[in-house]
Amino acid sequence: MEARNLDPAVVESFGREWQRFDQSGLSEQELERLFESYFHIFPWEKLPAGSVGFDLGCGSGRWARFVAPRVGELHCIDPSEALEVARRNLAAYSNCRFHRASVDAIPLPDASADFGYSVGVLHHVPDTPQGILDCVRKLKPGAPFLVYLYYAFDNRPWWFRSLWKVSDLARRLISRSPHWLKSAFAEVVAVLLYFPLARLAAWREGHGGKVDHWPLSAYRHRSFYVMRNDAFDRFGTRLERRFTRAQIEAMMRAAGLDQIRFSDSVPFWCAVGFRRQ
Repeated sequence: MEARNLDPAVVESFGREWQRFDQSGLSEQELERLFESYFHIFPWEKLPAGSVGFDLGCGSGRWARFVAPRVGELHCIDPSEALEVARRNLAAYSNCRFHRASVDAIPLPDASADFGYSVGVLHHVPDTPQGILDCVRKLKPGAPFLVYLYYAFDNRPWWFRSLWKVSDLARRLISRSPHWLKSAFAEVVAVLLYFPLARLAAWREGHGGKVDHWPLSAYRHRSFYVMRNDAFDRFGTRLERRFTRAQIEAMMRAAGLDQIRFSDSVPFWCAVGFRRQ
C-alpha cells in the first residue's frame, strides 16, 4: 500500500534528527521525567495481562523503552531512518517489533491492539484527523489511545501567541534550508533563547515568582541536551499544525474515541480516550 499521509521531506528531516539526538546524552532520570509528563494520564491499570499495542512514530524509541517493560508486545512504527536508532536503543527488549511504515499503512489488523499512542507525531502529517482515525481503527473496542498534539496557545495570553507568530515566521524560512543550516540555527537558538529564558524562569520560580506564561518556562528543569533537541525539532520541521483543546477533542470523538481526558499540565495538549464500544 502506497503511503499518502506523510511529507517525504518531513520524514527525512526527522530521520536525521533522531540519528543525531539518539537520547544517549540524557540521564535515565530525565528521560523518565519526560516520559511521565506525557504518560501520567495513561490508564495502565486498564490494560489486560500480556497486552499488545503500538507506538506510532516511535522515533528513537525513547517512550517505548518505558512502555515495553509494562506490556506483552509493543509494535514500534516509524516511516524514517529513526527506526534503526530505535532498534539499537530497544535491543534489550525482546517484546518489541519494528515496522517502517506511515500512519496510513500501519501493519496491524484492524481492531487488534489493546492500546496505542502517538506522541508528538500527528501534527506533522498532512491530514491529522485521518491520522487519528487510522490509529483508532487498529484498537479493540474499549482500548485506550494516547495522543500529544501541539497546542494552539488557546490557554495563553494574546502576547504569548504574538511571540509565537514571530518564531513561526523563522521556522517557515529555516525549515526549508539545507540540513547543516537548520542544525546551526537550532544550536544558536538553544544557546541564545532556550537556555537563558529557561534558566531565568527557574530563577524566578525559585524566588517565589509565577512562571506559567513565561516563554520556554517548560524547560526550566530540563537539560541543555533537551533544549538543543527541541530547538531543532521546532525550527527544522517544515510541516507543523496546531490545535486547540476543543479541536483535538472533536477529532478524537470523530475518530471513535470516548471517555476523553486531557492533561492540564505541560506539555499541551496530551489526551487519552477509549475506542467506542
